[in-house]
Amino acid sequence: MPRLYIAQPLSAAAVIELTADAAAHARALRLRPGDAVTLFNGEGGEHPSEVVAVERRRVTVRVGAHDPTERELPAAVQLLQAVGKGERMDTAVEKATELGVSEIVPVLTERTVVRLNDPQRAAKRRRHWEAVARAACEQCGRNTPPRVAEPVPLAQAWGHSRDYPLRLTLDPLADPRLSELTGAQATSLLIGPEGGLSPTELEAAGEHGFLRGRVGPRVLRTETAAVVALAAVGLALGEL
Repeated sequence: MPRLYIAQPLSAAAVIELTADAAAHARALRLRPGDAVTLFNGEGGEHPSEVVAVERRRVTVRVGAHDPTERELPAAVQLLQAVGKGERMDTAVEKATELGVSEIVPVLTERTVVRLNDPQRAAKRRRHWEAVARAACEQCGRNTPPRVAEPVPLAQAWGHSRDYPLRLTLDPLADPRLSELTGAQATSLLIGPEGGLSPTELEAAGEHGFLRGRVGPRVLRTETAAVVALAAVGLALGEL
């Protein structure tokens, strides 16, 4: 069944007009009156619903009963993701959402190519990544999109992981494999940029409780590293 995120309250039996973004998505899906569609607004659960009308400028839907179904990981997982260039950050956000992360913190490191010194540009990128996460939720069935934090320098990001008892990062020179460090508990995962974290940053990560693990002898792109590491965490949480 098609799924649509809609940023407004949802009440059973109400006939509502979809927001502009949701209506555009509905038209792209070629939905017609009588078609089934699932609505969710990120506040928990979903509403199996029915399309009432599809007009040139608006789409109306009859909201169904609330279904409290959630498809979250059994423990919170945070991703501290170094901002990648081009579509790489979009891919990291999309796949991290599919794999169940509860929070994404975009971080700026010594080797980060992308610069977000302009607050307006940083805010615009954050809104874009939030939209990427919501679209990923539509696809993967999650009803609670991950929180996307403001982009911050790595030195200011450590406080975000304070409440996570297990903190992990990748280091190709580390002795233990990442899979030997993961556990069934809330986890913060730090992924570096193209070129990896600098020795100074790895040392700082250790000072803030991050354990170093390796994921094999091959060099991974930053977005691939996020997927591999999150899969290892998901395995430890009993997801795979």
